[in-house]
Amino acid sequence: MQARTLIALLCLVTSALAMAQTVPFYDPARGVTPIADEAKPPPIGNEENRDIRRTRAYSMQPPTIPHKIDNYRVDKNFNQCMFCHARSRAEETQAVPLSVTHYMDRQGNVLAEVSPRRYFCQQCHVPQMDVKLVVPSNFEDIDTVLRQSRQSSSSKKK
Repeated sequence: MQARTLIALLCLVTSALAMAQTVPFYDPARGVTPIADEAKPPPIGNEENRDIRRTRAYSMQPPTIPHKIDNYRVDKNFNQCMFCHARSRAEETQAVPLSVTHYMDRQGNVLAEVSPRRYFCQQCHVPQMDVKLVVPSNFEDIDTVLRQSRQSSSSKKK
């Protein structure tokens, strides 16, 4: 009986403290900006513009965009990416041509034009920003993990 009373008292004190809270409620995803106020957006980073193909971190990763794409027009009537990356223009522009998978529908049928589901490039491909990491990462690609695994298993055999 005494444990129930203690729990009830603890709940009462906790709820009283919560109601007496002087700091306005806010959404953790918005930071300290109260819900009623408009949050200040973070500054935009410096978009890389090196035109160097990056190594992919994992199998089937869409390549990142190694150049600026500010003011590129991509809408239902025009896709500026295709000006360089269309298979018919890639040799002339020296851009990486679209993969044949971009010319296939969901059933695997090859189309004459880019598939509508692959038309809006930034659904998968993104430019990179030259910014300081907010969260440290110890990510290692699968090749590195497999190489380390082979090395550790070969050293155990000796």
